[in-house]
Amino acid sequence: MAAASLNGTTRTDSGFSINMSIEPLTYLFKDDGKVPNNPALPVLVYKGAVEASARAIETLFSDNGWGNGQWRNGIYPFVHYHSMIHETLGIARGHARVQLGGLGGDVFELAAGDVVVLPAGTGHQRLSGSDNLLVIGAYPPEGTYILGRERSERTRNPEASTGQRSGFWVRPSRATPE
Repeated sequence: MAAASLNGTTRTDSGFSINMSIEPLTYLFKDDGKVPNNPALPVLVYKGAVEASARAIETLFSDNGWGNGQWRNGIYPFVHYHSMIHETLGIARGHARVQLGGLGGDVFELAAGDVVVLPAGTGHQRLSGSDNLLVIGAYPPEGTYILGRERSERTRNPEASTGQRSGFWVRPSRATPE
Protein backbone atom coordinates (compact mmCIF):
# COMPACT_ATOMS: atom_id res chain seq x y z
CA MET A 1 0.00 0.00 0.00
CA ALA A 2 2.76 2.48 0.89
CA ALA A 3 5.19 3.75 -1.69
CA ALA A 4 7.15 6.30 0.37
CA SER A 5 7.20 7.76 3.89
CA LEU A 6 8.42 11.09 5.24
CA ASN A 7 7.91 12.35 8.82
CA GLY A 8 5.08 9.87 9.48
CA THR A 9 3.21 10.79 6.30
CA THR A 10 2.91 7.96 3.83
CA ARG A 11 2.12 8.41 0.18
CA THR A 12 0.08 5.42 -0.96
CA ASP A 13 0.43 3.61 -4.26
CA SER A 14 -2.71 5.54 -5.26
CA GLY A 15 -0.81 8.80 -4.73
CA PHE A 16 -2.70 10.00 -1.62
CA SER A 17 -1.17 11.03 1.70
CA ILE A 18 -2.01 9.32 4.99
CA ASN A 19 -0.51 10.32 8.34
CA MET A 20 0.54 6.94 9.75
CA SER A 21 1.98 8.42 12.96
CA ILE A 22 -1.40 9.57 14.31
CA GLU A 23 -2.71 7.67 17.31
CA PRO A 24 -6.51 7.67 17.52
CA LEU A 25 -8.36 9.37 20.34
CA THR A 26 -10.59 6.72 21.93
CA TYR A 27 -13.95 7.15 23.65
CA LEU A 28 -16.33 4.61 25.20
CA PHE A 29 -20.00 5.52 25.52
CA LYS A 30 -22.46 3.58 27.68
CA ASP A 31 -26.08 2.84 26.85
CA ASP A 32 -27.94 5.96 27.93
CA GLY A 33 -31.40 4.37 27.87
CA LYS A 34 -32.24 6.04 24.56
CA VAL A 35 -29.24 5.15 22.39
CA PRO A 36 -27.48 1.80 22.88
CA ASN A 37 -23.94 3.00 22.02
CA ASN A 38 -21.30 0.26 22.26
CA PRO A 39 -19.97 -0.54 25.73
CA ALA A 40 -17.30 -2.92 24.38
CA LEU A 41 -15.72 -1.06 21.45
CA PRO A 42 -14.43 2.52 21.54
CA VAL A 43 -15.12 5.26 19.04
CA LEU A 44 -11.85 6.11 17.26
CA VAL A 45 -11.16 9.72 16.22
CA TYR A 46 -8.16 10.33 13.95
CA LYS A 47 -7.43 14.07 13.68
CA GLY A 48 -5.71 15.08 10.42
CA ALA A 49 -5.27 11.47 9.38
CA VAL A 50 -5.73 11.70 5.64
CA GLU A 51 -5.41 14.08 2.73
CA ALA A 52 -8.57 16.19 2.64
CA SER A 53 -10.10 14.96 -0.60
CA ALA A 54 -13.08 12.74 -1.31
CA ARG A 55 -11.06 10.42 -3.59
CA ALA A 56 -8.28 10.02 -0.98
CA ILE A 57 -10.78 9.09 1.74
CA GLU A 58 -12.75 6.75 -0.52
CA THR A 59 -9.51 5.03 -1.53
CA LEU A 60 -8.34 4.75 2.09
CA PHE A 61 -11.65 3.19 3.12
CA SER A 62 -11.76 0.78 0.16
CA ASP A 63 -8.11 -0.25 0.58
CA ASN A 64 -8.88 -1.17 4.19
CA GLY A 65 -12.06 -3.16 3.54
CA TRP A 66 -14.52 -0.34 4.30
CA GLY A 67 -15.84 0.11 0.76
CA ASN A 68 -19.28 -1.39 1.35
CA GLY A 69 -22.08 1.11 0.78
CA GLN A 70 -19.76 4.11 0.40
CA TRP A 71 -21.53 7.43 0.16
CA ARG A 72 -20.88 11.18 -0.11
CA ASN A 73 -23.13 13.55 1.81
CA GLY A 74 -23.27 15.07 5.31
CA ILE A 75 -24.29 13.81 8.75
CA TYR A 76 -27.91 13.76 9.88
CA PRO A 77 -28.77 16.61 12.29
CA PHE A 78 -30.63 14.26 14.66
CA VAL A 79 -29.37 11.53 16.98
CA HIS A 80 -29.21 8.22 15.15
CA TYR A 81 -27.19 5.01 15.16
CA HIS A 82 -26.68 1.82 13.20
CA SER A 83 -27.32 -1.12 15.51
CA MET A 84 -25.98 -3.93 13.33
CA ILE A 85 -23.01 -2.42 11.49
CA HIS A 86 -19.98 -0.27 12.20
CA GLU A 87 -19.54 2.98 10.26
CA THR A 88 -16.60 5.15 9.33
CA LEU A 89 -16.82 8.85 8.48
CA GLY A 90 -14.14 10.91 6.75
CA ILE A 91 -14.37 14.68 6.46
CA ALA A 92 -13.37 15.48 2.88
CA ARG A 93 -14.23 19.18 2.94
CA GLY A 94 -15.38 21.77 5.46
CA HIS A 95 -15.90 21.29 9.18
CA ALA A 96 -18.62 20.20 11.60
CA ARG A 97 -19.52 20.05 15.28
CA VAL A 98 -20.64 16.48 15.87
CA GLN A 99 -22.03 14.90 19.01
CA LEU A 100 -21.09 11.27 19.58
CA GLY A 101 -22.65 9.00 22.19
CA GLY A 102 -26.21 10.33 22.05
CA LEU A 103 -27.61 13.47 23.68
CA GLY A 104 -25.42 12.98 26.75
CA GLY A 105 -22.32 12.28 24.69
CA ASP A 106 -19.28 14.37 23.82
CA VAL A 107 -19.06 17.12 21.19
CA PHE A 108 -16.22 17.01 18.65
CA GLU A 109 -14.96 19.61 16.21
CA LEU A 110 -14.19 17.71 13.02
CA ALA A 111 -12.34 19.20 10.06
CA ALA A 112 -11.19 18.17 6.61
CA GLY A 113 -8.80 15.22 6.90
CA ASP A 114 -10.33 13.80 10.10
CA VAL A 115 -11.62 10.22 10.24
CA VAL A 116 -14.02 8.73 12.81
CA VAL A 117 -14.77 5.03 13.30
CA LEU A 118 -18.13 4.37 14.98
CA PRO A 119 -18.80 0.94 16.47
CA ALA A 120 -22.30 -0.44 15.87
CA GLY A 121 -24.85 1.25 18.12
CA THR A 122 -22.95 4.52 18.61
CA GLY A 123 -25.26 7.53 18.58
CA HIS A 124 -24.13 10.45 16.43
CA GLN A 125 -25.50 13.70 14.99
CA ARG A 126 -24.31 16.91 13.33
CA LEU A 127 -24.90 19.93 15.54
CA SER A 128 -23.59 22.43 12.98
CA GLY A 129 -21.37 22.49 9.95
CA SER A 130 -19.91 24.61 7.21
CA ASP A 131 -21.86 25.13 4.00
CA ASN A 132 -19.22 23.19 2.07
CA LEU A 133 -19.21 20.15 4.41
CA LEU A 134 -18.61 16.89 2.55
CA VAL A 135 -18.48 13.62 4.47
CA ILE A 136 -17.50 10.25 3.05
CA GLY A 137 -19.09 7.33 4.84
CA ALA A 138 -18.61 3.60 4.50
CA TYR A 139 -19.28 0.28 6.17
CA PRO A 140 -17.38 -3.00 6.53
CA PRO A 141 -18.37 -5.94 4.32
CA GLU A 142 -20.23 -7.71 7.16
CA GLY A 143 -23.31 -6.33 8.86
CA THR A 144 -26.74 -4.93 8.07
CA TYR A 145 -27.48 -1.24 7.64
CA ILE A 146 -30.36 -0.30 9.92
CA LEU A 147 -31.06 3.26 10.99
CA GLY A 148 -32.07 3.60 14.63
CA ARG A 149 -33.35 6.96 15.81
CA GLU A 150 -34.46 8.27 19.15
CA ARG A 151 -38.09 9.37 18.99
CA SER A 152 -39.49 12.47 20.62
CA GLU A 153 -40.97 12.00 24.07
CA ARG A 154 -44.46 12.76 22.76
CA THR A 155 -44.45 10.12 20.01
CA ARG A 156 -42.12 7.59 21.60
CA ASN A 157 -44.45 6.51 24.37
CA PRO A 158 -47.96 7.70 25.15
CA GLU A 159 -47.33 6.83 28.81
CA ALA A 160 -44.23 9.09 28.93
CA SER A 161 -45.89 11.45 31.38
CA THR A 162 -46.15 8.58 33.90
CA GLY A 163 -42.36 8.44 34.15
CA GLN A 164 -42.05 5.00 32.57
CA ARG A 165 -38.89 4.42 30.56
CA SER A 166 -39.62 4.82 26.90
CA GLY A 167 -37.83 3.23 23.98
CA PHE A 168 -36.64 4.19 20.55
CA TRP A 169 -37.54 3.06 17.10
CA VAL A 170 -35.52 1.29 14.43
CA ARG A 171 -36.15 1.62 10.71
CA PRO A 172 -34.48 -0.56 8.08
CA SER A 173 -33.37 1.65 5.22
CA ARG A 174 -32.10 1.21 1.70
CA ALA A 175 -31.76 4.94 1.10
CA THR A 176 -28.38 6.64 0.94
CA PRO A 177 -27.32 6.92 4.59
CA GLU A 178 -26.28 10.09 6.39
